[in-house]
Amino acid sequence: MSSNPRREVEDQVLAALPGWVNALAQLNRLIADRMGVAPSDLDCLHVLNQHGPATAAELARRVGLTPGSVSRMIDRLDAAGCIRRVDDPQDRRRVLIEPTSESLTRIAAFFEGLAIRTHEDLEVFRTEELDPLLRFIERSERSTLDELAHLRDNPQRGTTR
Repeated sequence: MSSNPRREVEDQVLAALPGWVNALAQLNRLIADRMGVAPSDLDCLHVLNQHGPATAAELARRVGLTPGSVSRMIDRLDAAGCIRRVDDPQDRRRVLIEPTSESLTRIAAFFEGLAIRTHEDLEVFRTEELDPLLRFIERSERSTLDELAHLRDNPQRGTTR
C-alpha cells in the first residue's frame, strides 16, 4: 500500500486516460472512414464546429498540420461536400472555411449514441461533482496543448526535459 493514497488515485486516473483516448481515436477513425474522409479531416470538422469558420492558416494551427497538408485537407473536405469556401465578411481578400450543415448533421448522428451514453455516465455524479470534472478536463487539455508546443519547439526532446 502506498504511503500517499492521493497519489495512488492520481496514478490510477493517469493510467486510465490512454485507454479512453485510444477508444476516442478509434471512434473518430471509424466515423471518418464512414464519412469518406481522413481522421485529420474529421479533426478539422470538429474544430470548425467548435470555433466557427476559419482561414486555412487558422485551421493549420488548430489541427496541427502544415499549410500544404491543410490545403489538401480542405480540397478533400470540399470534394466530399463537408465544407464550403466563403468570402470573409470582414476582409473580402480572405477566404473562410465553414462546415456544411449536412456534414455537421452526419457527424452529430454518428456521435448521438456516445452523447447518450456520456449523459448516462455523468448521471452517477452529483451536480456539485461535475464542476471539478469539467475543470480537470479543461486543465488537462491546456496541459496537453502546452506539452505539444514544448515537443514541437524541442524536436530532439522526447524522453527527457
